[in-house]
Amino acid sequence: MRSAARLYAVQALFQMETSGQTVKAVCREFEVHRFGATYDEGEFAEGDVDHFREVVEKAVNWQGKIDQMTDRALVAAWPIDRIDPVIRALFRAAGAELVDMGTPPKVTINEYVDVAKAFFPDGKESKFVNAVLDHMAREARPQAFSA
Repeated sequence: MRSAARLYAVQALFQMETSGQTVKAVCREFEVHRFGATYDEGEFAEGDVDHFREVVEKAVNWQGKIDQMTDRALVAAWPIDRIDPVIRALFRAAGAELVDMGTPPKVTINEYVDVAKAFFPDGKESKFVNAVLDHMAREARPQAFSA
């Protein structure tokens, strides 16, 4: 349920960035039209609505800090505004969990690497996501990596 919520959170953050919609509008749309919905094209997975909402809201609330952490994890020539918007949304969702949700960093990294694989099945992007999230996690929660 939380894995689906994370995937939906990345999609929602992407949609907010590209459409300019508010957190409230996008969350409502996802909750009404995506979670467990069935369409001709197939069925959407159920998801943890509370976790979805928390990730999206905290990603927006902490976006400045998360983007700065992401920039520090990226090569200087590639600031966050130059990367793929789906990956940018993924970093923001994962950053919310690292900064303000208490999810164990290794769980966050593994879950969002899986999300990257869902969007980019060739594997190249998931390795990039893994490296950046590892750096972000060590910055956000260094105590989780000591010893």
